[in-house]
Amino acid sequence: MLVDKILTGIFGSKNDRDVKKLRPIVQAINERESWASALPAEEFPKQTQKFKEMLASGKTLDDILVDAFALAREAAKRILGERAYDVQLMGSLVLHSGRITEMKTGEGKTLMCVAAAYLNSLTGKGVHIVTVNDYLAERDAAWMKPVYSYLGQTVGTILSNMDNEAKRAAYACDITYGTNNEFGFDYLRDNMQIDVKQKVQRGFNFCIVDEIDSILIDEARTPLIISGQGEDDTHKFHEVDKYVDQLEEMEKDPKTGLYPDEVQLLPEEREALKGDFTLDEKSKRVSFTNKGMLHIDEILHQHNMIPSGTTVFDEENFEYVHYFTQAVRAHKLYKVDVDYIVRDGKVEIVDEFTGRVLEGRRYGDGLHQAIEAKEHLRIAQRNRTMATITFQNFFRMYTKLSGMTGTASTEAVEFGKIYKLDVVAIPTNRGVQRIDENDVVYLNEQDKWEAIAKEIKEAHEKGQPVLVGTVSVEKSELLSALLTRKGIRHEVLNAKNHAREAMIIAEAGAKGAVTIATNMAGRGTDIKLGGSPEMRARKRAGTDATPEQFEEALKIEKEKWLKDCEEVKACGGLYVIGSERHESRRIDNQLRGRSGRQGDPGRSKFFISMDDDLMRLFGGEKMKVLMSRIGMEPGEPIDHPMLNKSIEKAQQKVENRNFEIRKHLLDYDDVLNEQRSTIYNQRDSILVDENLAQRVLNNAKDLVEDMLDEYAHSRRDPNAETEIITKFRDIFGIQLVAEDLQFEKIMSMLQNDITEKETLAGKENLNMFIRYQYIQAIDKKWLDQLEALESLREAVSLRTYSQKNPLTEYKIEGFNIFYDMLDSIRTTIISRLFKVRVQMSPEAQEQRMRAQSKMKQMNAQHDESQNGFQGVRSGINGDQARRQAASGAMQKHTQSENATVKRMMPKVGRNEPCPCGSGKKYKQCHGR
Repeated sequence: MLVDKILTGIFGSKNDRDVKKLRPIVQAINERESWASALPAEEFPKQTQKFKEMLASGKTLDDILVDAFALAREAAKRILGERAYDVQLMGSLVLHSGRITEMKTGEGKTLMCVAAAYLNSLTGKGVHIVTVNDYLAERDAAWMKPVYSYLGQTVGTILSNMDNEAKRAAYACDITYGTNNEFGFDYLRDNMQIDVKQKVQRGFNFCIVDEIDSILIDEARTPLIISGQGEDDTHKFHEVDKYVDQLEEMEKDPKTGLYPDEVQLLPEEREALKGDFTLDEKSKRVSFTNKGMLHIDEILHQHNMIPSGTTVFDEENFEYVHYFTQAVRAHKLYKVDVDYIVRDGKVEIVDEFTGRVLEGRRYGDGLHQAIEAKEHLRIAQRNRTMATITFQNFFRMYTKLSGMTGTASTEAVEFGKIYKLDVVAIPTNRGVQRIDENDVVYLNEQDKWEAIAKEIKEAHEKGQPVLVGTVSVEKSELLSALLTRKGIRHEVLNAKNHAREAMIIAEAGAKGAVTIATNMAGRGTDIKLGGSPEMRARKRAGTDATPEQFEEALKIEKEKWLKDCEEVKACGGLYVIGSERHESRRIDNQLRGRSGRQGDPGRSKFFISMDDDLMRLFGGEKMKVLMSRIGMEPGEPIDHPMLNKSIEKAQQKVENRNFEIRKHLLDYDDVLNEQRSTIYNQRDSILVDENLAQRVLNNAKDLVEDMLDEYAHSRRDPNAETEIITKFRDIFGIQLVAEDLQFEKIMSMLQNDITEKETLAGKENLNMFIRYQYIQAIDKKWLDQLEALESLREAVSLRTYSQKNPLTEYKIEGFNIFYDMLDSIRTTIISRLFKVRVQMSPEAQEQRMRAQSKMKQMNAQHDESQNGFQGVRSGINGDQARRQAASGAMQKHTQSENATVKRMMPKVGRNEPCPCGSGKKYKQCHGR
């Protein structure tokens, strides 16, 4: 440690060295500023075209970086009236290098990323800029689009309510803005399409993630899932919810804060314990005691929910333990207006880190249904997972990944380990003048709220704007009610009214303003001291105002704002109050960082009570008892730097635990990701393959070799011959005799079968039929595989008791069932292709006979396009033929993988006349 400190003192930290390397490049860009400023407007798109030609001729992005950055800065300066600071250029250089830029709040990250996005868009492979919600994606795209257009580049926006055509056009643009959810869902949806032309995305080249810590860290614990309807068990959730109150939680020992069964007890003492279940608040788990299981069994029998003569421990009834588990979790561990809100008859999840509603998200494993039952709402039918991916594995697909945030350094280790991303902290344009005071700790929660209200009132009366951060909707409404009683006017920003977020936050810096925000103090929106002149100008000018009228209104509002701004600065700037320490210190830093932007004065302070979740869960009741013993009185705060350090350590414990949860999720998803990549790649190749018959024939070749090898090793068995002949009949639909059990002979028969089908149906129709079968089989088997892996993951967790590593077991068994699945898909398709028989309409058959006769006379080839599968008539166009072929023969013969294929015509004997009318025996003609 001492050596590290000495070396850092001499050479500077790694971050200092990284920043130092950027300065010469920024200097070079500044030197080209006069060149860029001298260019007329029409030269900007021409220069862009020159850059593209240079790249096409072999130059690299770094070769044109200096000029491209200078050009982008000049374009932004002309269009937005904002010239990027040197520190903003540094941040953009970090993004271009595929790293994370940490810039303090208010330093202008939205403008900062323009140069990096422009430079990387010149490759023509697309740039994705990812934001946390649709509002910011649309706002940032509209804000920066004129700059990119001035440079000759196109900009698109991906929104959740767009159709496929609009999305495809947006992805085709040079730069595409959108949310992490929508980019991920579009990837999954693309890999569920049955036509490659229906895909909307075009690859993953360069990505800039705004608020990268929120997206790649906080949201990474929940994977993206596309679901379809599954078994309807909604009535069971309602039934169980009626009786969940009959179960009782085991009482904790008031001295130790532990459940009695967590300490050493004799069996008879353990048996005498009261209580049906125990709770683990940290990991939100429920465990039933033996008594609890018997109580559940009693409830089920009492209300005739399971058949008499059976118990809850029987396999057919054990699912009820799951329903009761989720019901207890819903009632005891998930609270309305904290973990979720009820709006418009729906349960909507509140993100614990940002306080925003997670649109369209549902708790998994039946928990969401249990909460709906608890709130007496209509339960949505449980869905079946059709496609899933974690954010970690989605964003690791990009060739180059980068991001920006105000708080990344605390998570630098995780970014490095999981994403291989370095963090570079860029210095502020002006020094930070904010005063960060020590935390103050109160014994009781009520005393803390009174102290906060008093602090707010004092600041409000002198005109200082106050921003108060709370950790839940419930707490924000509690404080709001308290301020209302004290007559303090204020705004509340939480998940219930996030639509007004931008307007509320824009005015949070106005003189005397009081704003209560739930964990999302102005994400993506600047808090300017004195308020927002732009917002006020829009209000003054009206929605129908012309640009000239808006400019006039803005001029008036700016004059007022300059005066207000100086008054607010004289009051000490924005005062940020934290009403509780969050689990993650990074979230606290984001709140604190709203104050003191661009060298403005500011102040921040956190108020804590021993009843807060963080203190209660990680300090326990012991800490509160200790505080009382040393003489801490209710209403009297403690303020000491040592206390700050102990709170920081508690937060680090939580962050380490959350990192382990995310790492655990990723370790398991890596197995799924490898399988998903293989399946999606195979699926893509099938969608574009124009000769699928050859693919099936190659697979058949491998299968025939394996079957004959197996037969060769088991010839001593008297039943081997019968078994192999039966197997060939079941899989390929061919009848063999002992003399036919030769590789070349069998392959010749299979080749002839495919050739005949191509002749009768047409190669294009046959290819489409095989493609349909492949996609249908892959999609069905992949759904089964997802469920199998989910069940396997639960099963292997028990193997720790036999001293086995669950992850290793999961990998081994997961890939075993995956390879079995691939073999099953190949065998299914082989069987369907060789068993299916082409049947022609009478008209087509008669026409074919005439054509055959004519072919004999003229020695001409028969036109394949007049034939097809069942339902294809001569004389209809190709598109109709394709549709009928898909909906007719395909669907009829492939209702399920075990469907029996019926012959639509009598089987032709090998020595009978060929039905084509040639006069030859079938075995010497089309049966060859």
